[in-house]
Amino acid sequence: MTVTDVLVCALGAVSLGAALRVVTSKHLVRAGLWLVVALGSLAGVYLVLTAELLAWVQVLIYVGAVVVLMLFAVMLTRAPIGPSDDLDRAKVPGVLIGGGAGLGLAAVLVDAYRWREVGLSDVEPGDAGAMGREVFTSWVLPFELLSVLLLAALIGAIVVSRPDVGQRSR
Repeated sequence: MTVTDVLVCALGAVSLGAALRVVTSKHLVRAGLWLVVALGSLAGVYLVLTAELLAWVQVLIYVGAVVVLMLFAVMLTRAPIGPSDDLDRAKVPGVLIGGGAGLGLAAVLVDAYRWREVGLSDVEPGDAGAMGREVFTSWVLPFELLSVLLLAALIGAIVVSRPDVGQRSR
């Protein structure tokens, strides 16, 4: 085992543990902070794998924007910030669905790679130009659909945060 393998396994374990704390925490703000730990350790995995651009995108977009947006949404909607028993859901369906999704993903990965070593491509590590060309040529439609989804989420957050929307005029 190389140092890279050990670091990826250690950061993966931190990410997995933090993700479990996200879904098991009864405190909504603490769940958001555990999400920061999970996403930050995933950025660490990207750094170990020499994907610096992807690591910075992970930190800036997911840790810096999505988690902050989630915490602001909690504050704007006046949701209970402390521990709450109504966050506790039935555990058996969640474990079954999560376990099934995890096993399905593992089966897809094993079938795709069949435990063989994957060679490196011709692109130099950290080549942002090649990534940009790929995103804006082959992946334009998913990229634009993601922007529409984010716009819909922003409009939904505005509607949820305004108490006067949906009230009748007197």
